[in-house]
Amino acid sequence: MSTWIQQAVARGRLTTRFPWAPPNEEEAPITAHAPEVPPPATRTLPLAAPVCPTGAIESEGVRQGACIRCARCLSHGLTPTGPVDLMASSIALLRSPSGLRHEPPSVRSPSPGFRRSLHVFLIDVGSCNACNREALGLANPYYDSQRLGIFFTNSPRHADVLLVVGIPTREMLPSLSRTYEAMPGPKAVVAIGACALEGGIFHGNPHAALPLSDHVPVDAYVPGCPPPPLAILSALWRVMRGPPSREGP
Repeated sequence: MSTWIQQAVARGRLTTRFPWAPPNEEEAPITAHAPEVPPPATRTLPLAAPVCPTGAIESEGVRQGACIRCARCLSHGLTPTGPVDLMASSIALLRSPSGLRHEPPSVRSPSPGFRRSLHVFLIDVGSCNACNREALGLANPYYDSQRLGIFFTNSPRHADVLLVVGIPTREMLPSLSRTYEAMPGPKAVVAIGACALEGGIFHGNPHAALPLSDHVPVDAYVPGCPPPPLAILSALWRVMRGPPSREGP
């Protein structure tokens, strides 16, 4: 009978090679890619807009922040060719085709802000738990965020980054504000998932308190419903490698 060590050797390396290699097919299914509008857009968008459940498809293109990756538009001319690790510093930049200029994660010396590690505190302000599962999956052996110096912490007082999931609800705003204030500086905020960005399937809900940036300063937005783990990992990697925007006390 083979031992677990022999089995592991036979399987080979299973951990993703991000950020030194592009995602494989397992890491990037169709629903992980951002839908893009092929030319000529004027013919495609009117056909696809009626089937979009969140109104993400407009005459100018696709609002990636509102897109839930349901793939209904793919049968009406749009293509799943956008980047998997899509993120932006503002929701306005998440527009297709103009907002999908893909910037691959850079590998360079750590910034003087966060140095060689990043501690992340996840806060749920009103989610279905899908984004939570994808984000916390970064700690498993497959994605292994700790090899990159990215750790989850149970206290905002030890956190560099506040990872916000779910649609901001009015009931959760006090907790959100207290959590952000408890974090030492320098600090950053990353919003992940369509709900946190533009409300997702809950857009228009009277209990929603959108936009999130009215309540905490957001540094990065990661679209998707839910975003794939690689998109979340890429956002945290870039935040760690780039200069933090705010200093704390």
